[in-house]
Amino acid sequence: MTAGTRATYALRPDGTVRVLNETRTAGGSRRASIEGTAFRAEPADEEARLKVRFYVPPFLPVFPVVGDYCVLFVDENYQRAVVGQPSRRHLWILSRQIHMEEEIYNQLVEKVKEQGYDVEKLQKTQPIDPPPLGEEGLNDTKGLGWIKSLLGK
Repeated sequence: MTAGTRATYALRPDGTVRVLNETRTAGGSRRASIEGTAFRAEPADEEARLKVRFYVPPFLPVFPVVGDYCVLFVDENYQRAVVGQPSRRHLWILSRQIHMEEEIYNQLVEKVKEQGYDVEKLQKTQPIDPPPLGEEGLNDTKGLGWIKSLLGK
């Protein structure tokens, strides 16, 4: 069972965004992480549509997997966002803070429900605390965490 999640984003000089998604199991041990690159789906388009490219397996980046994403909502202080896929199959509620107030979470859920997303499938996970200063996140150069996640371990 996944106990913790974290998504880390960093703007690169070329305008793309480094994406690092991490999960941990209930005991706190590392489960998996994968790094990708986000970029505008249509550079001339004003809509907040992105493509994110991940390479799998992460320890031998050979096969690109690209997903389509839409930024559905960003609050005025850029502290919370909602991102979904145009197919409405996947949806993420994101927060810069480790914990989100239940009232705010429920308001965001209502916003995306009005846009046709099936909010019954949403699963809350416990956020992973930020890495220590100077550490960018988990680093599994052998890819063992990714392989274990495929096996459900």
